Amino acid sequence: MVKQSKRYRALAGKLPAEPLNLKDAIVLLKSFDTTKFDQTVEIAMRLGIDPKQADQLVRGALVLPHGIGKIQRVIVFAKGDNAVAAQEAGADEVGAEDMAKKIKDGWLDFDVCIASPDMMGLVGPLGRVLGPRGLMPSPRAGTVTPDVARVVKEYKAGKVEFRNDPAGIVHAVVGRLGFDAGKLQDNIQSFIDHINGLKPQAAKGTYVRSVNLSATMSPGVQVAL
Repeated sequence: MVKQSKRYRALAGKLPAEPLNLKDAIVLLKSFDTTKFDQTVEIAMRLGIDPKQADQLVRGALVLPHGIGKIQRVIVFAKGDNAVAAQEAGADEVGAEDMAKKIKDGWLDFDVCIASPDMMGLVGPLGRVLGPRGLMPSPRAGTVTPDVARVVKEYKAGKVEFRNDPAGIVHAVVGRLGFDAGKLQDNIQSFIDHINGLKPQAAKGTYVRSVNLSATMSPGVQVAL
């Protein structure tokens, strides 16, 4: 068991016994901003799905209203006009066979990988490297697309990907503790609303079972549903 610091235990002592409404949960979370760096804020939503069933998986991506407070490094597999469009849209690196070789050799200095459909024959074999790290381009997530320029701009603007884990929990970055409380609330509410709109038809009973907010070095704050 990881030993908790004195600071962490002190913050955990401020947690209420009952979940808080979103506005009050953000106020409490922001009071935990006692570090020398701007902590990342994450959301975790426990869903009433069966993760073993393909028709109950919840995954996708959305652009948060105020971004995530981080400039994401975006690479694009493309050639010709698509490569030019990706570069003009702000991609950090654009390539094909050369970039695939770099990744096979261990290069993973990026946050998002996008590919045009015609490049998937080249990108597919990289799944063993990119898949476990959540970096594999996917049509469902919108990272396999003929419109690479649009998707590059979206990720640069603060688009986040998500997918449920084996326990049926969806995690995502929703901003930084240094954000204005109103901006954090906009981002978090947008994410919650988006997940609510993705309820699989096969899921039975209560869909969203709990919502928890936390920062890099803080205990989680439970949000009332």
